[in-house]
Amino acid sequence: MAGREGGGGGAVLGEAADRLFALSGLFAVYKPKGPTSASVLNRLKERLLAEAGVQTNRNKRKKQILKIGHGGTLDSAATGVLVVGIGKGTKMLRAILAGSKKYTAIGRLGKATDTLDATGKVTEEKPYDKITKGDLENVLQKFTGDIMQVPPLYCGSTVTAVRSVIRYSALKKDGQRLSSLIKRGEAVEAKPARPVRVYSLSLQRFQPPLFTLDVECGGGFYVRSLVSDIGKELSTCASVQELTRTKQGPFTLEEHALYEDKWTIDEIARSLERCTSLLPGEPSHKKFKTEDSGETAVSCEDKR
Repeated sequence: MAGREGGGGGAVLGEAADRLFALSGLFAVYKPKGPTSASVLNRLKERLLAEAGVQTNRNKRKKQILKIGHGGTLDSAATGVLVVGIGKGTKMLRAILAGSKKYTAIGRLGKATDTLDATGKVTEEKPYDKITKGDLENVLQKFTGDIMQVPPLYCGSTVTAVRSVIRYSALKKDGQRLSSLIKRGEAVEAKPARPVRVYSLSLQRFQPPLFTLDVECGGGFYVRSLVSDIGKELSTCASVQELTRTKQGPFTLEEHALYEDKWTIDEIARSLERCTSLLPGEPSHKKFKTEDSGETAVSCEDKR
């Protein structure tokens, strides 16, 4: 079997590389707590290229030798399903962004942070002892269907050995990312509320100060903003303690997400074959008009 040239200097590669570059379609991986979605994607790419014996020259900006991207960012502190497109599958990622997603979120009453989750600095504390399970269930009805939501500025935090670095949402002002404006010391105001969609929202557990929600939503929706808004509606405050994406489009955490020990050419090939049958039959919420989610499919070369 004829090989192909590698990215590091023209060496002819073998069967493993041919199998890798023949991969095409959508599959899902598990994103653990800690790394960014882009970091997970880069780690996946590096493992596949290493298995195939392909060396990349990081000092030269060449055309990507492996076309790969993910279909929607998860915060660093979040875990769960991350849909990946490889080969021609990268062209299908936009459809995944527009589809529904399911999350399980654990919220904490009585405490607000600047990131709206447990990674941020506490900015406010309020009593919550008078709030009942019934109060919370009644409030949830106000956040189901077509609603308006203000997206958070902060997008989570990453702690290094030297300092804590705050990352911001991938939102823009006058064509520039908010993160760039903030780094330059410019004042940044919250973005205006925008329409989002919640297909279902239910309370799974209530053990004050903690409560667990199951959420199914459309693109562009922020669970952290939801939990914060729920706290305000209850005349207290709230923030996300844990967040897991359990489903994205037809891909579920239990059935389809590959953990890192399964990040091999053969395992991904098998997953692509299994997942092909999922795509045509993905259920749609026909009663709702599709909206632009405001999210972007990300390639492994993007610096997010």
